[in-house]
Amino acid sequence: MTRVQIEVLVEPFKENDPGPHVMAAVGAMRAAGLDADMGPFATTAEGDLDVIIAATTELLRQSFEAGADSVQVRVDRS
Repeated sequence: MTRVQIEVLVEPFKENDPGPHVMAAVGAMRAAGLDADMGPFATTAEGDLDVIIAATTELLRQSFEAGADSVQVRVDRS
């Protein structure tokens, strides 16, 4: 099993007002069983590579459907 960390930045970004497009990404991560940690600029989680890949597909779809202009995703080996 390969463990990785994902970092997601969903824009537009408004401090203290994440908006539905950000919450959609966080919701998709949590629905995949990931412990999504919303930071001031990005949301992070750690998990199995296959789970992260599946969650990424959903968070991209749901974020754009909820109005995101841009989604940046970074994945690193844990």
